[in-house]
Amino acid sequence: MLKEEYTKNINEIVDLRHYFHQYPELSNNEFNTTKKIKQVLDGWGVTILNTNLNTGLLAEIKGEKPGTIIALRADIDALPVQEETNLAFKSANEGVMHACGHDLHMASLLGAIRFFKDHQDLIRGTLRFLFQPAEEAGGGADQVLAKDVLHGVQALIGFHNNPNLPVGTIALQPGPMMAGCYKFEIKIKGLGSHGAKPEKSRDPITAMATIISSLQTIVSRNINPQDAVVVSITHVNAGKVWNVIPDEAYVQGTVRLFDHENAVLVREKLFELVNGIAQAYGQKAELDWSERALPINNDLTLTQAVIDDLSFKVRQPLLSMAGEDFATYQKEIPGVFAFIGSNGAADAADWHKPDFIGLDETIPTGIEYFVEATRGLIKYLNNK
Repeated sequence: MLKEEYTKNINEIVDLRHYFHQYPELSNNEFNTTKKIKQVLDGWGVTILNTNLNTGLLAEIKGEKPGTIIALRADIDALPVQEETNLAFKSANEGVMHACGHDLHMASLLGAIRFFKDHQDLIRGTLRFLFQPAEEAGGGADQVLAKDVLHGVQALIGFHNNPNLPVGTIALQPGPMMAGCYKFEIKIKGLGSHGAKPEKSRDPITAMATIISSLQTIVSRNINPQDAVVVSITHVNAGKVWNVIPDEAYVQGTVRLFDHENAVLVREKLFELVNGIAQAYGQKAELDWSERALPINNDLTLTQAVIDDLSFKVRQPLLSMAGEDFATYQKEIPGVFAFIGSNGAADAADWHKPDFIGLDETIPTGIEYFVEATRGLIKYLNNK
């Protein structure tokens, strides 16, 4: 009955999106972004809670009746990407761009806040609004949890725009949505020599080449073909000049998957292969494995409660191999995370590309999702 109220202030919200897009900031440096959000919320009379976060903030609106505490989350950081679009509001900050659409997320959350501030009678309990720093560089969600910013929150709502889906669509399901993201680094220590005297070397480049080709067998010969697992080599470095075999070779890569048992298996096989090949070539290996983001796995009952209350048709999502640290919260707080269409053109650039364009028309659906998902969880959690 209040659907037309969701986007009553859409022009103001779109203008804010344009501001955020034009003045993007990198992870853990979102000082002006935080200042702008605070300025807007102060102007609307929304309470901003004290936290120990260096950037980002937490706001709150209390309902007229007691009840559950629900948090809505948007990420606020940009990427070290030089924008290559023709948008009138393209980035004015050299080498920094909202190439993942976090400006759309912020604007949508602000639109939802504006709605709930005008309709506090619909809130049974407390709503908290998290503008999270440092999703891209990793560690933002960890900062929030380490500083107990979400103390008492019983459910968490978030979304990510998806340029592969047309504007006005939402994809959501109970269970898996986005992959876990893991980073590995390998350093092979051999013995260099003149390129004309390879017999005097223990060539780390040869060992590294064998390692790179062998790592693909981790998936092809160890993982159930019905499971989605990706191992990608993304950075290789060795040597400085054309006629000298170096002492060391270095490689980085990423693993993406949805199942914790597969993460354990991939890590074990990676270490076995690397150490075994290095030993066979008479060299030593140094390895590092780090967890960048866990798989996003939507709470079954909360997600169904949200789907049941949404006024628009929900699509079956295509699982994404990209990572998102919303999953970090789901270790402690049950959460619901959706994809919302932000472009849909056949030639639309994907996330992290310099010509990525998330359309303004994404924002009304983002606001509706935040509002209706929140109302669905208020009803479900307060009637359990």
